[in-house]
This record gives sequence, structure tokens and C-alpha cells, in this order.
Amino acid sequence: MSFDRFWQGHRKALNTAKIKPMTIRWKPSVTVAAIIEHEGRYLLVEEETPEGLRLNNPAGHLDPGESPLQACAREALEETTRLFTPTELLGVYLSRFQRPARPGHEAEDITYLRFAFCGKLGDQVAGRQLDQGIVRTLWLTPQEIRDSAQRHRSPLVVRCMEDHLRGQRYPLALIDTDPSVMA
Repeated sequence: MSFDRFWQGHRKALNTAKIKPMTIRWKPSVTVAAIIEHEGRYLLVEEETPEGLRLNNPAGHLDPGESPLQACAREALEETTRLFTPTELLGVYLSRFQRPARPGHEAEDITYLRFAFCGKLGDQVAGRQLDQGIVRTLWLTPQEIRDSAQRHRSPLVVRCMEDHLRGQRYPLALIDTDPSVMA
């Protein structure tokens, strides 16, 4: 389908939709994830969550003053105690998580914008401890990951693995961090 044809259909849908004025600026939570494969197994972390022990990719939030690449290397180190160098962008993913209210906490409706990277896993850093809440690291086969889907923190655990297995990769040059972020 040509772009012109796509845009005509999109414009028509926009013109017929009832568009509400924006009253609150929506801000998704920006996260990064390291998709690490070695000899047919993927490195996951088992972590404590309000829903119990869950499996996840080494992942976390983008902090102020860092690029997505820096955040991914930092999160991988914090959650696995190993150095990680992102070499390719696996993909950019948008997902939504709805956590029901629980004693002492309101319900949460969170949208995550995840930058997933693959790269080179380095050495373990001597004396480094796993981040708070991380119970252990695990090397699992693709089938073991698929079979444990009910224990995943996010549906993106499987999605990212499947994209990696398909060979999906993008150059890091797609992501640009302006120097003003570091200032």
C-alpha cells in the first residue's frame, strides 16, 4: 500500500472520529531492556514484584541525564552483576500494565515505552551484588521462556525473544541523545 493511500484512509478516519481535547499530558514510562542470548539460552532475572516472583529481561527505567544506551548497560549491570554493551537496537515496544488496587495502594494503569537492545555480555564484576528485588539470574531456552509465560513480568519478555530469534536488528544510530540531556 502506498503512503498516499494509507494517509487518505487515516485522514478519513480522523475526520469521522470524535477527537477529545487533551486535558492531561500523557507520559509513558520509558524503560530499557537487555536481550542477552548465549549458546541458545537467554539471560533472565527473577525478581520480587507486588504480584510475586516474576521473570523479566534485565530491564529498568531510563534515569535523568542518561541515554537509552547508558541506561541499558547500567540496568544490565545492576540486575546481573555483568557488564553489557548494547550493539544493536532490537526494537521499540509500547505496552500497558494494569495493576488492581491492593491494601495501602491505589490501582495503577501504566504504559511502558521499551527500548530493547541486544549486545555483548561481558565479565561479572567482582564483589558486585544483585540489585534490590532481584533474586537470581537464569539462563533459559526459548521453549522454557515460552512455557513460563504466566510468570513473566511483561508480555514483552516473549515478544523481544521472538524478535531476536527472527533476526530483527536495527543500527544504534536510530537513537540520538542530544547533549542537552547530559547537561
